Amino acid sequence: MAAAASVFHRVRTGSKLGAQYDQDGNLIQVETREDEEQSVKLAEILELLLAAGYFRARIKGLSPFDKVVGGMTWCITTCNFDIDVDLLFQENSTIGQKIALTEKIVSVLPKMKCPHRLEPHQIQGLDFIHIFPVIQWLVKRAIETREEMGDYVRAYSISQFQKTHSLPEDEEFLQRRDKSVKAVREVLEVYKPQRRYRRQRDAGELLDEESRVHSTLLEYGRVSDFLLRYGFSKQDKQDKADERKASPPGGSQASPPGMAEVSEEEDLQAAEEMRIKTLMTNMAAMVTEEGRLTASAVGQIVGMQSDEIKQIASEYAEKQSELSSEERSERYGPLQQHLRAVASLNKQIQQRSKQLEELQAKHAEVKKGCEEAKRNLMEAVKHSEKLDKELRSLEEMEEQADSSLLEKLKALVTMNENMKQQEQEFRTHCREEMVRLQQNIEELKSASGQDTEEEKERNQLIDKQYNTDREKLQKIRLLMARRNREIAILQRKIDEVPSRAELTQYQKRFIELYGQVSATHKETKQFFTLYNTLDDKKVYLEKEVNLLNSIHDNFQQAMASSAAKDQFLRQMEQIVEGIKQSRIKMEKKKQENKMRRDQLNDEYLELLDKQRLYFKTVKDFKEECRKNEMLLSKLRAKGAS
Repeated sequence: MAAAASVFHRVRTGSKLGAQYDQDGNLIQVETREDEEQSVKLAEILELLLAAGYFRARIKGLSPFDKVVGGMTWCITTCNFDIDVDLLFQENSTIGQKIALTEKIVSVLPKMKCPHRLEPHQIQGLDFIHIFPVIQWLVKRAIETREEMGDYVRAYSISQFQKTHSLPEDEEFLQRRDKSVKAVREVLEVYKPQRRYRRQRDAGELLDEESRVHSTLLEYGRVSDFLLRYGFSKQDKQDKADERKASPPGGSQASPPGMAEVSEEEDLQAAEEMRIKTLMTNMAAMVTEEGRLTASAVGQIVGMQSDEIKQIASEYAEKQSELSSEERSERYGPLQQHLRAVASLNKQIQQRSKQLEELQAKHAEVKKGCEEAKRNLMEAVKHSEKLDKELRSLEEMEEQADSSLLEKLKALVTMNENMKQQEQEFRTHCREEMVRLQQNIEELKSASGQDTEEEKERNQLIDKQYNTDREKLQKIRLLMARRNREIAILQRKIDEVPSRAELTQYQKRFIELYGQVSATHKETKQFFTLYNTLDDKKVYLEKEVNLLNSIHDNFQQAMASSAAKDQFLRQMEQIVEGIKQSRIKMEKKKQENKMRRDQLNDEYLELLDKQRLYFKTVKDFKEECRKNEMLLSKLRAKGAS
């Protein structure tokens, strides 16, 4: 089983030496030293991941790298953070995949505003001391995100369930809804309010607003004591309570609180009865057809403080609905309540719909502005990246170029810029001088009316000087163009010749590639050797099993008679002799392979010595080349001076 398990072993890419195997193909274990503090931090990291809900950290077959990186990837995914990185985690990944994954994780952490710094080599090197605070912060962030999203996910799941499924109570409600609504409408039609009385015209005008409202309500019938007591006498009761609180608690004997409340209720009820009787004396019964209000009467009522009337009417409707729900039969009570609930819900739905439309319009405007800002940001980022890339390329070219040639090139560029600036300043000065001279000419013309001989000679001198300066400027431009062409030619020649840094980099890359190819080749050879060894083991084990089966099958027959027994013993001796001969052959083959291995090992050590000598020679050669270049540069400097 140990040999079979070693088939899945991977050699680390880029290493000089791979895993070592013994003669049976088993992996040779190398004694390593582990840091105790690192082990403690690893245990704390695994405990944090288990507490957060990442239970794959319990699997003993996974490596610490797979557990830690898998936990970090799981925490980042659980945080539900919007990132443009694909964090695809696979166990037992190659070195390249591990490096790419750790670099992605490190690039994501600053976007999540992680307060702790982490580098990819710390994750690859399993530096648990620096990984622990990052894991601690990610676990805390993941737990907070799950708590925030818990209610949202629960509400979303209930909504999704209700789209495709329904409970038995909902189905029963849908079946009874139409009948209930119809019955409620019939009841409302039967028991709609009807006007029974009308206040006489010769009755005196009511002074206070409460009496007018009370009289209007009495026209539709006698209201209950409950409505009168808690609806319209509430203000009087409150006023009396305030007066009672304001009065001093003097007196030798105070009545108990319960008796005071009972007597107060009786007094209020008697007062309300007297008010009702007084108002009803001015009422006259009317015919059923005349029990409807005219438009003028409604206009007069609405004109009197409509807000207060609406409030009192709503309170009256609520109290009347409560009273009617108590007095009516049990069959119509739930129906009316359901109808009121449906109307209230429809009103709320309309209000929420309006609010939703307004919010959607605002959201569209904000989204449009956000998209425009994102486009501007992307353009600015692209422009910045382009400038950074050009700047880095220029810096690399500057590092790789020859220092003396670069200094000469910089001096020429500086001279070119100075000449351009001088040219621009000279042009500006010439324009100003020309304007000033033209103004002087105009002033002189206007003063004298005609040019004198001296002025003509002066103008000729000015024109001659102008032509001379113009030719000089043209020559300077031609010289500058020639210098620019020379600079461009030298720049192209510099770019064509690879620098020593580039050659060294190419050599390093070829050496790394050779190391990877040799490691892969060695690993493949080990796999072939292991396969052949296991195949030989399988063949010998099959032969042994077949031999044991034949012995077991013929044993009973051989023990039946003495002749068969003697024959069986002779066959066994022949089999043992054949096995001994096979063992001798295999021992001989083993010794030959061992001698060949020792010979190859000696050759390998000789080649290693040659390689060391080669590297030493190359290093000495590079040092001598460097000294030669230094001496040549000193000679050039002396020759130039």
